[in-house]
Amino acid sequence: MAGIISYGAYVPLYRLGPGTAGWMAPVEKAIANFDEDSITMAVAAAIDCMNGIDRSTIDGLYFASTTSPYVEKQAATTVATASDLRRDVLTADFTNSLRAGTNALRAALDAVNAGSAKQLMVTAADMRLATPRSELEPLLGDGGAALLIGDERVAVNIVGSYSVSDEILDVWRVQGETVVSAWEERFILDEGYRSILPEAVSGLFQKYNLGAKDLTKAVYYAPDPRRHAEIGRRIGLDPAQIQPPLFGAVGNTGAAFALMMLVAALEEAKPGDRILLANYGDGADAFILEVTKQISKIKNRRGIKGYMASKKILNDYQLYASWRGFVEMSAAARRPEIVMPSASAVWRERDQNIRFYGNKCRKCGYAQYPPQLVCTNCHARGDFDDVRFSDKKAELFTYAMDYLTPSGDPPLVIAVVNFEGGGRTLNMMTDRDIDELKIGMPIEMTFRKLFTPKGVHNYYWKSMPLRG
Repeated sequence: MAGIISYGAYVPLYRLGPGTAGWMAPVEKAIANFDEDSITMAVAAAIDCMNGIDRSTIDGLYFASTTSPYVEKQAATTVATASDLRRDVLTADFTNSLRAGTNALRAALDAVNAGSAKQLMVTAADMRLATPRSELEPLLGDGGAALLIGDERVAVNIVGSYSVSDEILDVWRVQGETVVSAWEERFILDEGYRSILPEAVSGLFQKYNLGAKDLTKAVYYAPDPRRHAEIGRRIGLDPAQIQPPLFGAVGNTGAAFALMMLVAALEEAKPGDRILLANYGDGADAFILEVTKQISKIKNRRGIKGYMASKKILNDYQLYASWRGFVEMSAAARRPEIVMPSASAVWRERDQNIRFYGNKCRKCGYAQYPPQLVCTNCHARGDFDDVRFSDKKAELFTYAMDYLTPSGDPPLVIAVVNFEGGGRTLNMMTDRDIDELKIGMPIEMTFRKLFTPKGVHNYYWKSMPLRG
């Protein structure tokens, strides 16, 4: 039986919350940094999911999001490349619906059960925007999740599923718009969420002869905390059976929301637990999951718990508004306009920049980044093996702070990073507090955007202080 082999998640470092000047809500929500988007968060979740797993065994990757950075360009290929998967993998995007994450999960299960893939990664990430100061803004958060689906060493069997398709205009975002729109609340709740999600759960129970009393934990989507509690009562759940939602700490992460709550549930799950997973958006998906003894072997992930334990409150709401393009911040100094990166150069250097490959000399074993034609240690020529540096342990060798170059979070910190086992790189540092930087501090690499001229996202790896 196909099921979940591994899980992972990602929650950005920064929060809006009490302590943020100009933030009017009493709750926290996770916000992606200025150099993050749904692709970079999906990469982080996938890497968390692949901890201890041979990446060459993964046969495909699905990416689910309502906020893909491109309207016409597959995001899953970028996520798969940055995750250093094989070239002969199946990639696909699932989008345009809050149900995209569970749509991708269902497609991955079908692919594994049909034998077209042995292991398939499902990633989901979103950073939806609401109108500033609106009632919706405190509810929406940013984050991602990843599930590895396969039919061997299964930690969570997916016993079955039931889906309902429903044509309704409740929430939407048209091309060219950046913020979410919604119809009148009573209509979208009575005719949509309150009606359709219980219908899918009821259909699942009837199909598999189950009831609410048979569940250990229930994980389900909701637009806000009040509706989450209401649906629990309507399904007939005891409060102890309900997986706490992420409202007030992370927020509603759109297509990733239900899967992130599932990851949080699996972090506490025990063998024999039976879990309901239900998601809503233009219909509803419902799944029955059963936890196996294998779950104990995949607890060494950061997951929701690990990432939520590491956070920083943003000082000023205006900085967040500038990150999302709601206001324009004046540059510290005049600089030439950033030019669009060369498509041919990006293609030619994709292994170096996206997979983050350096090389290692076969003669002396010296590792170096960027890859060289001549070994800087023994001077051997053209005798190297590719080495992935993105997941290597590292430390900060030295750094400089630039207060003149425009940056989404000034000052721009340029770091020299030494990798464990050899190798050194010069790059930008992100998610850092300049008062906490110390020579020799542990560093990790993170996939981010450098800049976006003329709508072209230039991705690369930055360094950041070790989370947690």
